[in-house]
Amino acid sequence: MPRWRSLGGALFRVLAVWAVSSLTLLVLAALLPDFRLQSAGGDSLTRTALAAALGAGAFGLLSALVWPVLVRALLLVPALVLGLLVFVLNGSLLLLALDLIPAGQGQAAPQTAVIVAAAMSAASSATSAFLAVRNDDAYHRRLVRLAGRRRTRAAPRPDTPGTLFLQLDGLGHDLLREATRGERPLMATVARWIGDTHRLTPWRTDWSSQTGASQLAILHGSNEDLPAFRWYEKDTGTLVVSNRPSSAAELQRRAVERTGDGGLLTHDGASRGNLFSGGADQVALVMSVAARRGRHNRSRAGYFAYFSDPANATRTAVSFGAEVVREIVQSLRRRLRRELPRVGRGGLYPVIRAFATVVERDVVVAAVIGDLLAGRRAVYADLVGYDEVAHHSGPAHRDTHQVLRSLDRAVALIAKAARHAPRPYRIVLLSDHGQSHGPTFLDRYGLSLGDLVRAGCGLPVPRRAGRTPSGAEAREAARAALHRPEGAQGHRSTTQPVVLASGNLGLVSFPDVPGRITREELDRRHPALLGTLANHPGIGFLLIRSAAHGPVVLGPAGAEHHLDTGRVTGRDPLAPFGAGAAEAVRRTARFPHAADLMVNSAYDPATGAVHAFEEQIGSHGGLGGAQNHAFLLWPTELTPPAPDSRALTGAEEVHRVLRRWLREADGPQRPVGPAQDAARRGVAAPDGAPPPDQG
Repeated sequence: MPRWRSLGGALFRVLAVWAVSSLTLLVLAALLPDFRLQSAGGDSLTRTALAAALGAGAFGLLSALVWPVLVRALLLVPALVLGLLVFVLNGSLLLLALDLIPAGQGQAAPQTAVIVAAAMSAASSATSAFLAVRNDDAYHRRLVRLAGRRRTRAAPRPDTPGTLFLQLDGLGHDLLREATRGERPLMATVARWIGDTHRLTPWRTDWSSQTGASQLAILHGSNEDLPAFRWYEKDTGTLVVSNRPSSAAELQRRAVERTGDGGLLTHDGASRGNLFSGGADQVALVMSVAARRGRHNRSRAGYFAYFSDPANATRTAVSFGAEVVREIVQSLRRRLRRELPRVGRGGLYPVIRAFATVVERDVVVAAVIGDLLAGRRAVYADLVGYDEVAHHSGPAHRDTHQVLRSLDRAVALIAKAARHAPRPYRIVLLSDHGQSHGPTFLDRYGLSLGDLVRAGCGLPVPRRAGRTPSGAEAREAARAALHRPEGAQGHRSTTQPVVLASGNLGLVSFPDVPGRITREELDRRHPALLGTLANHPGIGFLLIRSAAHGPVVLGPAGAEHHLDTGRVTGRDPLAPFGAGAAEAVRRTARFPHAADLMVNSAYDPATGAVHAFEEQIGSHGGLGGAQNHAFLLWPTELTPPAPDSRALTGAEEVHRVLRRWLREADGPQRPVGPAQDAARRGVAAPDGAPPPDQG
């Protein structure tokens, strides 16, 4: 009886979708002049309705049978281009369906066919989703189709819970609290969790408060020798940028070599939308494997899994266009209102924003739902939309409200899918850092950090200050999706200082000096530089190594903090940055690849403002304000992150907490084998070893 009931329900859904699609065709035929469902001499309403039914049925069959083949054939097409081709492909299928209607009743202009096909896909998708919600079995099947998961796995033991770690990139602890308060909170789902099923715990980031440092430590247990988002390595003359595929692969290799461990996800794990794999066999949209080529590389398979469903493709393409328009309108509104601070939001930025907030979100959520329905033991996924928008709009600006609501809906959808999974799931929400607001260093003081360094070195300064491009994470993700080559990895000049920015953290290196330059040597070469930087009102402190005293922090008016001894002269330059600042700086000072000069912008404790050295009014990467306060939102059935109620400090400590929670659920991690070693290092599996499945 249940089987017949299931078959009957499936038949009802097919007929309902068919009826809605047919009605949509009829309405569009009445509204659009270049689209008709009647022969030239006219037809009765019955014949017209029959033509609509035949056209809708033919379009539905072609979409179900031909669309997955088309998407698989176009898998090598860049993901953004594939998203734009959705409309053309859908329109072509509709024209073919109209040709199949007898007596030549169906006819449409090519441009009209695109509109009609998009409307039909949207209508059928909405109908199917509505009916699926009302039926548990159908809802389960739709979620499986949403994630593109069609293979079966052995069901896990029902008493063994799985764990989902969902990272809300860049969302700080205090802002999360604000977004979950009030009668109508921006994040209603998360608001219901706090104080009920979950507990909220803050944690303090390392000095390098950015995704590369935090996520490498969270997933692989170590972010040693990762001083910033980007830095210059003198020994190889290489510029390392955390979110570039080649750099991410190398950083992951170093972390695994340092710890001797595959990562947080080595045992039946999945990594989705991250910079690093965490040792997972199942990876999709992971930057550390995006540089791979050949038959072992399916890092873009997540796009195929999602876009193989035409309804998903249409919905995402429409949302993508709407997000581009939303960004243009918001940017124009900010200019008309003369809101300050602000940064440039033209060029490709509207497309980059839409890619982060729509395409990446939809693909990652679909992959996570597939992982839950497949019963994977541990899943770690990153949703980057908020971080991207906050960089250009500001962390708490109203432009971010829609992004926070969409993140909350994504969390609700995933939680609903977890209820249909073959095992219970514990969902942990966390962030990798927060964001601090403030005008850029260039806008506030009229010159860039590079200009200030050149002036201090007695070098000519350009009359017109150049802008430092934003280092937002989504830009490299979009570049990888488009298969665009990486930027230059090295610097040609070996005599000019190399000045790099990582939010409000600046790095200055002198390539012609082997090893790290000492304070004494720098004073001999450029006697005005340290004073120029330390006494500038936009700079909070500098870190430099002294031959006599070891690492020293310099501040204005001759203030010094000797990190090895703790001796302070004058007013402590680190005092405004709060407890833990000295330890964070001391740890970075011992990194082999720390820059000759590490420069942190000024910070106003009263307003929480910092000054980014790149084009970001919501920034992170250094010390100061909300950027250093991330969060863990964990289920109450887990043990507290710190039994003694002390604050967590550093991403490596967060890794140990997450590792403990996994052990509580299902014992120790699996040793690293050949396939897992390949996945963790971002290279092809050794000969004779099965390649890791990248889903």
